[in-house]
Amino acid sequence: QLQLVESGGGLVQPGGSLRLSCVVSGVTLDNYATGWFRQAPGKEREAISCMRGNRMATYKDPVEGRFTVSRDNAENTVYLHMNSLKPEDTAVYYCAAALGPCSVWHSAYDYWGQGTQVTVSS
Repeated sequence: QLQLVESGGGLVQPGGSLRLSCVVSGVTLDNYATGWFRQAPGKEREAISCMRGNRMATYKDPVEGRFTVSRDNAENTVYLHMNSLKPEDTAVYYCAAALGPCSVWHSAYDYWGQGTQVTVSS
């Protein structure tokens, strides 16, 4: 059974960096699209980026140029590298997996991690 476990969140000052990890177990990453989402208090869950194979898409203009994704096939892990963090990046961050193609719609994803809190504050 596919499972996703995120880690790496925490409290960081504005301008700082974090790397979130999502360990995928039970399947081979090559067969899935893996997406990153975030949900701030009182807001809907929004797509940040997605990777399938060697293709990556970034969906959120405010994070483009600051956030990137990478994957380690040997570790079956995907990463979200976040730089120049801003207070408005504060949210719970989720990774998700889909058998289908990458999508901005969270309903397209079949499996979700438990989320990891990122708080950007001085």
